[in-house]
Amino acid sequence: MPHSYTSRICGTGAYVPERRVPNEEVATQFALHDQDVFRVTGIRARYWSQAGETCSHLAERAARQALESSGLSSEAIDVILVSTTSPDTPFPSTACLLQERLGTRRVAAFDLAASCSGFLYGLSMADAFIRSGQFRNCLVVAAEVKSRFLHVSQPASGILFGDGAGAVVVTREESSSRHAAAGILAIRLYSEGACHDLITIPAGGSRRPMSRETIRGHEHSIRLQGGAIYRVAVKRLTEAIRAILRETHTSLSEVKQVITHQANGRMLHTIAKRLGVRQDQLVSIVDQVGNTSSASLPMALDWAYRQGKFREGDLILLGAFGGGLTWGTALIRW
Repeated sequence: MPHSYTSRICGTGAYVPERRVPNEEVATQFALHDQDVFRVTGIRARYWSQAGETCSHLAERAARQALESSGLSSEAIDVILVSTTSPDTPFPSTACLLQERLGTRRVAAFDLAASCSGFLYGLSMADAFIRSGQFRNCLVVAAEVKSRFLHVSQPASGILFGDGAGAVVVTREESSSRHAAAGILAIRLYSEGACHDLITIPAGGSRRPMSRETIRGHEHSIRLQGGAIYRVAVKRLTEAIRAILRETHTSLSEVKQVITHQANGRMLHTIAKRLGVRQDQLVSIVDQVGNTSSASLPMALDWAYRQGKFREGDLILLGAFGGGLTWGTALIRW
């Protein structure tokens, strides 16, 4: 008789660089007023990496914290998945560099790029690996160094992004175990490539390789159409959250915490208002860390866990939206 497995998050971790960048410093760089930055974004400060701090460095710090939280050693990990759109290098993957840093066995390791939705895409892969019986323990890390892709010519992105990393260890549970009711209950992923130009780094790939022209045009920095992204993100993520609740026959009142991508404060509260999320249900750390892209969701999850915002048996609703366009949701019983 084939085994039936479920997957469960058994450890969380997060890390931000030491350099804290308040709105006053950002406002000066982008010729803005610090209060205007907060009014538009809901962000008061973010963290930017210093020279020598790379994506794999941030990923390692978050991963080690998640491993400690899980009670597992690095030797127990069977696969490493890293979500990033700001890797150390185009190749090799940051996941392979992280494998070396952690000193794990010669396990599978690879990167995935789904922008701010990347953590949920990675979590879905880990869930599938475990349910198929291929792996027992998966390390999912989202790490971003977006400060290296900001430029004074692009204030819309320059005031938003920070650097950071978040990580989880996902483990296998036998369906007959006492944890059978816990774990990842559902994950749903989406994309809409027709809107790919709403947030992009125009150059640096095979379409527009690096050249004097692309450097002069600052085409290696993040460009975004803030208003359009805001409208699409609110609509799509609201629809997706309602869909997963409907599909799992779950009422929002049963959910202990709602944790979404920390894009900006206005977006968080607009989505919460449309869905009817109570203030005590909504997790928000964007004011202190800024938009850390795919790292923001696991960072917020780790913060909520360590603050005691939920406990074993509680339902957690996750949601993310990012470039691609991509978005996704997940329902978890802790």
